[in-house]
Amino acid sequence: MAALRSVIAKQGETVDQIAARCYDGDTAMVPAILAANPGLADLGTALPHGTTVMLPEKITIPKTLTSLWD
Repeated sequence: MAALRSVIAKQGETVDQIAARCYDGDTAMVPAILAANPGLADLGTALPHGTTVMLPEKITIPKTLTSLWD
């Protein structure tokens, strides 16, 4: 299992905003954050101030260039 780190939600912060803040603007990590935190979505859109959120390690997939003429 990948290492997790935790962050504390700021007042009125959403999971999308946490993803953007902690993953250099990458909100594609939202599903992984929700999977790592069962019940987090039940807290509502804006998380309660001080909620601990576990952040999974970001997996990067290398981009490959495909040419139609190769």
